[in-house]
Amino acid sequence: MQDEVCAVATALIAAFEANDRDLYFSHFVPQARFIFHAVPFVMESRAAYEAEYDRWVREEGFTVLECTSTRQHADVYGDSAVFTHQTFTRIRTHAGESGYHERETIVFTRQNGRWLAVHEHLSLLPG
Repeated sequence: MQDEVCAVATALIAAFEANDRDLYFSHFVPQARFIFHAVPFVMESRAAYEAEYDRWVREEGFTVLECTSTRQHADVYGDSAVFTHQTFTRIRTHAGESGYHERETIVFTRQNGRWLAVHEHLSLLPG
């Protein structure tokens, strides 16, 4: 089960890195919540995050150049799982390129045999 969750998380990360918006968001349930260090509010649904993501692309020229995942770990609790990892994400906006060393928790639930994300929390690595 842990390998399944890590594989789904890896696919989610790969879709993000490939800027494949639709595939990326297909990994989340509609009622998923998102807490990101760069966003000053909680995104209360997938639709709210999709709107913010689209705004980043439209207004800021947001493009993911790289998203590398390390130190992956999954704990499975029946039909729920907690996935943690560290990332290095490099993006480009109209302001230029930026890179971030982050840590992330993604909570998954299994629905109809498929692992889907219900919560994502992203923070900067200290130091």
